Amino acid sequence: MRDLRIPDQRHPEKAHRPDQDQPKKPSWIRVKAPTSEGYKQTRDIMRDNRLSTVCEEAGCPNVGECWSQGHATMMIMGEICTRGCTFCNVATGKPQALDVFEPGRVAHAVQKLGLKHVVITSVDRDDLSDGGADHFAQTIRAIRHRSPSSTIEVLVPDFLKSDAGAMEIVVEARPDVFNHNLETVPGLYPQVRPGARYFHSLRLLQKVKELDPTMFTKSGIMVGLGEDRQGVLQVMDDMRAADIDFITIGQYLQPTPKHHRVDRFVTPEEFAGYEKSAYGKGFLMVSATPLTRSSYHAGDDFAQLRAARLKKLGRA
Repeated sequence: MRDLRIPDQRHPEKAHRPDQDQPKKPSWIRVKAPTSEGYKQTRDIMRDNRLSTVCEEAGCPNVGECWSQGHATMMIMGEICTRGCTFCNVATGKPQALDVFEPGRVAHAVQKLGLKHVVITSVDRDDLSDGGADHFAQTIRAIRHRSPSSTIEVLVPDFLKSDAGAMEIVVEARPDVFNHNLETVPGLYPQVRPGARYFHSLRLLQKVKELDPTMFTKSGIMVGLGEDRQGVLQVMDDMRAADIDFITIGQYLQPTPKHHRVDRFVTPEEFAGYEKSAYGKGFLMVSATPLTRSSYHAGDDFAQLRAARLKKLGRA
Protein backbone atom coordinates (compact mmCIF):
# COMPACT_ATOMS: atom_id res chain seq x y z
CA MET A 1 0.00 0.00 0.00
CA ARG A 2 1.41 3.37 -1.02
CA ASP A 3 1.77 6.07 1.61
CA LEU A 4 1.12 9.33 -0.21
CA ARG A 5 2.67 11.28 2.65
CA ILE A 6 6.09 9.99 1.58
CA PRO A 7 7.42 12.11 -1.32
CA ASP A 8 9.04 9.21 -3.22
CA GLN A 9 5.78 7.24 -3.08
CA ARG A 10 3.62 10.26 -3.87
CA HIS A 11 5.72 11.24 -6.89
CA PRO A 12 7.64 8.15 -8.08
CA GLU A 13 8.24 9.77 -11.48
CA LYS A 14 10.08 12.65 -9.79
CA ALA A 15 12.09 10.63 -7.25
CA HIS A 16 15.27 10.60 -9.35
CA ARG A 17 15.09 14.22 -10.49
CA PRO A 18 17.77 16.52 -9.08
CA ASP A 19 16.64 18.88 -6.34
CA GLN A 20 15.78 22.40 -7.45
CA ASP A 21 16.49 25.45 -5.31
CA GLN A 22 13.43 26.78 -3.52
CA PRO A 23 13.83 30.55 -3.16
CA LYS A 24 12.43 32.34 -0.12
CA LYS A 25 8.91 33.61 -0.68
CA PRO A 26 8.45 37.39 -0.73
CA SER A 27 6.19 39.12 1.76
CA TRP A 28 3.24 39.34 -0.64
CA ILE A 29 3.07 35.53 -0.94
CA ARG A 30 3.02 34.48 2.71
CA VAL A 31 -0.22 33.31 4.31
CA LYS A 32 -1.24 32.33 7.84
CA ALA A 33 -1.64 28.73 8.93
CA PRO A 34 -5.32 27.62 9.05
CA THR A 35 -6.73 27.49 12.58
CA SER A 36 -10.33 28.81 12.47
CA GLU A 37 -13.42 26.89 13.53
CA GLY A 38 -14.84 27.31 10.03
CA TYR A 39 -11.76 25.61 8.62
CA LYS A 40 -12.19 22.69 11.00
CA GLN A 41 -15.90 22.33 10.19
CA THR A 42 -15.20 22.24 6.44
CA ARG A 43 -12.42 19.71 6.99
CA ASP A 44 -14.75 17.50 9.04
CA ILE A 45 -17.46 17.56 6.36
CA MET A 46 -14.88 16.50 3.74
CA ARG A 47 -13.65 13.69 5.99
CA ASP A 48 -17.17 12.50 6.94
CA ASN A 49 -18.08 12.22 3.24
CA ARG A 50 -14.73 10.63 2.31
CA LEU A 51 -14.00 13.31 -0.27
CA SER A 52 -10.71 14.55 -1.66
CA THR A 53 -10.07 18.23 -2.29
CA VAL A 54 -7.60 19.86 -4.64
CA CYS A 55 -7.08 22.40 -1.84
CA GLU A 56 -5.18 19.76 0.16
CA GLU A 57 -3.82 17.52 -2.59
CA ALA A 58 -2.28 20.39 -4.56
CA GLY A 59 -1.13 22.27 -1.44
CA CYS A 60 -3.09 25.45 -2.19
CA PRO A 61 -1.90 28.45 -0.14
CA ASN A 62 -5.46 29.75 0.19
CA VAL A 63 -6.90 26.69 1.96
CA GLY A 64 -7.15 28.45 5.34
CA GLU A 65 -9.06 31.42 3.96
CA CYS A 66 -11.41 29.43 1.73
CA TRP A 67 -12.21 26.63 4.19
CA SER A 68 -12.86 29.13 6.97
CA GLN A 69 -15.71 30.40 4.77
CA GLY A 70 -16.96 26.90 4.01
CA HIS A 71 -15.61 26.89 0.44
CA ALA A 72 -13.80 23.77 -0.76
CA THR A 73 -12.97 22.57 -4.26
CA MET A 74 -13.82 18.89 -4.43
CA MET A 75 -11.57 16.61 -6.48
CA ILE A 76 -13.44 13.62 -7.85
CA MET A 77 -12.27 10.27 -9.26
CA GLY A 78 -9.66 9.63 -6.58
CA GLU A 79 -6.46 11.28 -5.45
CA ILE A 80 -4.02 9.62 -7.87
CA CYS A 81 -3.44 11.17 -11.31
CA THR A 82 -2.27 9.36 -14.44
CA ARG A 83 -0.17 12.36 -15.50
CA GLY A 84 3.11 13.60 -14.03
CA CYS A 85 3.17 17.36 -14.64
CA THR A 86 6.31 18.87 -13.15
CA PHE A 87 4.46 21.72 -11.39
CA CYS A 88 1.74 19.68 -9.69
CA ASN A 89 1.66 18.21 -6.19
CA VAL A 90 -1.18 15.73 -6.85
CA ALA A 91 0.03 12.14 -6.52
CA THR A 92 0.95 10.25 -9.69
CA GLY A 93 0.38 6.58 -10.48
CA LYS A 94 -2.31 4.02 -11.26
CA PRO A 95 -5.69 5.14 -9.87
CA GLN A 96 -8.28 2.91 -8.28
CA ALA A 97 -11.65 2.08 -9.84
CA LEU A 98 -14.28 4.83 -9.86
CA ASP A 99 -16.53 5.07 -6.82
CA VAL A 100 -20.10 5.04 -8.15
CA PHE A 101 -21.39 6.57 -4.90
CA GLU A 102 -19.04 9.56 -5.03
CA PRO A 103 -21.39 11.90 -6.96
CA GLY A 104 -24.00 11.47 -4.24
CA ARG A 105 -21.48 12.17 -1.48
CA VAL A 106 -20.30 15.29 -3.28
CA ALA A 107 -23.89 16.49 -3.59
CA HIS A 108 -24.48 15.82 0.11
CA ALA A 109 -21.37 17.84 1.06
CA VAL A 110 -22.46 20.76 -1.16
CA GLN A 111 -25.84 20.76 0.55
CA LYS A 112 -24.28 20.46 4.02
CA LEU A 113 -21.90 23.37 3.36
CA GLY A 114 -24.72 25.44 1.87
CA LEU A 115 -22.62 26.36 -1.14
CA LYS A 116 -24.14 28.89 -3.53
CA HIS A 117 -21.35 28.18 -6.01
CA VAL A 118 -19.37 24.94 -6.13
CA VAL A 119 -16.21 24.04 -8.04
CA ILE A 120 -15.64 20.39 -8.99
CA THR A 121 -12.31 19.27 -10.41
CA SER A 122 -10.57 15.93 -10.89
CA VAL A 123 -7.34 14.12 -11.47
CA ASP A 124 -6.51 13.09 -15.03
CA ARG A 125 -7.91 9.64 -15.73
CA ASP A 126 -6.23 8.51 -18.94
CA ASP A 127 -7.05 4.94 -17.90
CA LEU A 128 -10.76 5.53 -18.60
CA SER A 129 -12.16 5.48 -22.12
CA ASP A 130 -14.10 8.72 -21.54
CA GLY A 131 -11.49 10.30 -19.26
CA GLY A 132 -14.10 10.43 -16.51
CA ALA A 133 -16.52 12.65 -18.44
CA ASP A 134 -19.60 10.63 -17.44
CA HIS A 135 -18.53 10.77 -13.78
CA PHE A 136 -18.40 14.56 -14.07
CA ALA A 137 -21.87 14.57 -15.62
CA GLN A 138 -23.29 12.35 -12.87
CA THR A 139 -21.79 14.64 -10.22
CA ILE A 140 -23.33 17.71 -11.85
CA ARG A 141 -26.75 16.04 -11.97
CA ALA A 142 -26.49 14.89 -8.34
CA ILE A 143 -25.71 18.44 -7.18
CA ARG A 144 -28.59 19.84 -9.26
CA HIS A 145 -30.92 17.36 -7.54
CA ARG A 146 -29.79 18.11 -3.98
CA SER A 147 -29.01 21.84 -4.35
CA PRO A 148 -30.95 23.16 -7.35
CA SER A 149 -30.10 26.79 -6.62
CA SER A 150 -26.33 26.22 -6.50
CA THR A 151 -24.29 27.25 -9.53
CA ILE A 152 -21.71 24.70 -10.69
CA GLU A 153 -18.24 25.22 -12.09
CA VAL A 154 -16.22 22.30 -13.42
CA LEU A 155 -12.45 22.32 -13.85
CA VAL A 156 -11.88 19.42 -16.21
CA PRO A 157 -8.86 17.54 -17.60
CA ASP A 158 -8.01 17.79 -21.29
CA PHE A 159 -9.55 14.45 -22.39
CA LEU A 160 -6.55 14.15 -24.74
CA LYS A 161 -6.52 10.33 -24.67
CA SER A 162 -10.28 9.86 -24.39
CA ASP A 163 -12.77 8.60 -26.94
CA ALA A 164 -14.40 11.18 -29.18
CA GLY A 165 -17.32 12.94 -27.54
CA ALA A 166 -16.02 12.95 -23.96
CA MET A 167 -16.06 16.72 -23.58
CA GLU A 168 -19.57 16.83 -25.07
CA ILE A 169 -20.83 14.59 -22.24
CA VAL A 170 -19.78 17.22 -19.69
CA VAL A 171 -21.27 20.10 -21.70
CA GLU A 172 -24.59 18.26 -22.05
CA ALA A 173 -24.83 18.13 -18.24
CA ARG A 174 -24.85 21.95 -18.37
CA PRO A 175 -22.46 23.25 -15.74
CA ASP A 176 -22.60 27.02 -15.37
CA VAL A 177 -18.85 27.41 -15.95
CA PHE A 178 -16.60 25.13 -17.98
CA ASN A 179 -13.00 25.60 -16.89
CA HIS A 180 -9.87 23.98 -18.25
CA ASN A 181 -6.45 25.43 -17.47
CA LEU A 182 -3.80 26.01 -20.13
CA GLU A 183 -1.36 26.31 -17.18
CA THR A 184 1.55 27.97 -19.03
CA VAL A 185 2.81 29.32 -22.35
CA PRO A 186 3.17 26.78 -25.20
CA GLY A 187 6.98 26.92 -25.25
CA LEU A 188 7.14 25.54 -21.69
CA TYR A 189 4.79 22.58 -22.25
CA PRO A 190 7.58 20.01 -22.79
CA GLN A 191 9.08 20.93 -19.41
CA VAL A 192 5.97 21.76 -17.39
CA ARG A 193 3.06 19.82 -18.87
CA PRO A 194 4.68 17.07 -20.96
CA GLY A 195 1.59 14.86 -21.22
CA ALA A 196 -0.59 17.64 -22.65
CA ARG A 197 -0.84 19.64 -25.87
CA TYR A 198 -1.38 23.41 -25.80
CA PHE A 199 -3.52 23.71 -28.93
CA HIS A 200 -5.60 20.66 -28.00
CA SER A 201 -6.49 22.35 -24.69
CA LEU A 202 -7.27 25.61 -26.47
CA ARG A 203 -9.46 23.85 -29.03
CA LEU A 204 -11.30 22.02 -26.22
CA LEU A 205 -12.44 25.35 -24.78
CA GLN A 206 -13.31 26.72 -28.21
CA LYS A 207 -15.53 23.71 -28.92
CA VAL A 208 -17.47 24.30 -25.69
CA LYS A 209 -18.55 27.69 -27.04
CA GLU A 210 -19.46 26.16 -30.39
CA LEU A 211 -21.69 23.62 -28.62
CA ASP A 212 -23.22 26.10 -26.18
CA PRO A 213 -22.50 29.81 -26.76
CA THR A 214 -24.24 30.69 -23.48
CA MET A 215 -21.92 28.60 -21.29
CA PHE A 216 -19.19 30.56 -19.52
CA THR A 217 -15.67 29.35 -20.31
CA LYS A 218 -12.65 29.92 -18.12
CA SER A 219 -8.95 29.12 -18.18
CA GLY A 220 -5.85 29.96 -16.19
CA ILE A 221 -2.09 30.08 -16.29
CA MET A 222 0.71 30.29 -13.75
CA VAL A 223 3.56 32.78 -14.04
CA GLY A 224 7.06 32.51 -12.64
CA LEU A 225 7.81 29.27 -14.52
CA GLY A 226 10.20 30.87 -17.01
CA GLU A 227 7.80 32.61 -19.39
CA ASP A 228 8.14 36.25 -20.45
CA ARG A 229 5.53 39.00 -20.66
CA GLN A 230 5.10 38.69 -24.42
CA GLY A 231 4.38 34.99 -24.03
CA VAL A 232 1.64 35.72 -21.48
CA LEU A 233 0.08 38.35 -23.74
CA GLN A 234 0.09 35.85 -26.62
CA VAL A 235 -1.75 33.29 -24.46
CA MET A 236 -4.35 35.99 -23.72
CA ASP A 237 -4.79 36.58 -27.47
CA ASP A 238 -5.13 32.82 -28.07
CA MET A 239 -7.76 32.58 -25.33
CA ARG A 240 -9.77 35.46 -26.75
CA ALA A 241 -9.61 33.90 -30.22
CA ALA A 242 -11.23 30.85 -28.59
CA ASP A 243 -13.87 33.15 -27.03
CA ILE A 244 -12.86 32.37 -23.44
CA ASP A 245 -14.69 34.62 -20.98
CA PHE A 246 -12.57 34.47 -17.83
CA ILE A 247 -8.81 34.27 -17.30
CA THR A 248 -6.98 33.58 -14.04
CA ILE A 249 -3.27 34.32 -13.57
CA GLY A 250 -1.40 33.33 -10.41
CA GLN A 251 2.13 32.85 -9.13
CA TYR A 252 3.63 29.37 -9.46
CA LEU A 253 4.77 27.99 -6.11
CA GLN A 254 7.11 25.00 -6.04
CA PRO A 255 5.61 22.16 -3.95
CA THR A 256 8.88 20.25 -3.31
CA PRO A 257 12.55 20.42 -4.41
CA LYS A 258 11.75 17.72 -7.01
CA HIS A 259 9.23 19.92 -8.82
CA HIS A 260 9.85 22.52 -11.51
CA ARG A 261 11.83 25.41 -10.11
CA VAL A 262 10.44 28.88 -9.50
CA ASP A 263 12.05 31.10 -12.12
CA ARG A 264 11.06 34.28 -10.29
CA PHE A 265 8.38 35.83 -8.12
CA VAL A 266 6.20 38.17 -10.17
CA THR A 267 5.43 41.42 -8.37
CA PRO A 268 1.91 42.63 -7.55
CA GLU A 269 2.50 45.55 -9.93
CA GLU A 270 3.17 43.16 -12.79
CA PHE A 271 -0.02 41.26 -11.98
CA ALA A 272 -1.94 44.55 -12.08
CA GLY A 273 -0.46 45.14 -15.53
CA TYR A 274 -1.62 41.71 -16.70
CA GLU A 275 -5.11 42.42 -15.37
CA LYS A 276 -5.28 45.71 -17.28
CA SER A 277 -4.06 44.06 -20.48
CA ALA A 278 -6.55 41.19 -20.17
CA TYR A 279 -9.52 43.51 -19.72
CA GLY A 280 -8.24 45.51 -22.69
CA LYS A 281 -8.33 42.35 -24.81
CA GLY A 282 -12.00 41.78 -24.03
CA PHE A 283 -12.21 39.24 -21.20
CA LEU A 284 -15.42 39.56 -19.20
CA MET A 285 -13.61 38.67 -15.96
CA VAL A 286 -9.97 38.68 -14.90
CA SER A 287 -8.32 37.49 -11.68
CA ALA A 288 -4.60 38.24 -11.69
CA THR A 289 -2.86 38.31 -8.31
CA PRO A 290 0.04 36.38 -6.76
CA LEU A 291 -2.35 34.12 -4.81
CA THR A 292 -4.94 33.68 -7.57
CA ARG A 293 -5.91 30.06 -8.17
CA SER A 294 -8.65 28.64 -10.43
CA SER A 295 -11.25 28.38 -7.68
CA TYR A 296 -10.08 31.22 -5.42
CA HIS A 297 -13.11 33.47 -4.71
CA ALA A 298 -14.89 31.55 -7.48
CA GLY A 299 -18.38 32.35 -6.18
CA ASP A 300 -17.83 36.10 -6.03
CA ASP A 301 -16.05 36.00 -9.39
CA PHE A 302 -18.97 34.13 -10.97
CA ALA A 303 -21.40 36.84 -9.82
CA GLN A 304 -19.16 39.48 -11.40
CA LEU A 305 -18.80 37.38 -14.55
CA ARG A 306 -22.55 37.09 -14.96
CA ALA A 307 -23.00 40.83 -14.30
CA ALA A 308 -20.34 41.66 -16.88
CA ARG A 309 -22.14 39.64 -19.54
CA LEU A 310 -25.46 41.32 -18.78
CA LYS A 311 -23.78 44.73 -18.98
CA LYS A 312 -22.21 43.81 -22.31
CA LEU A 313 -25.63 42.74 -23.59
CA GLY A 314 -27.16 45.98 -22.30
CA ARG A 315 -29.32 44.33 -19.65
CA ALA A 316 -27.61 45.59 -16.48
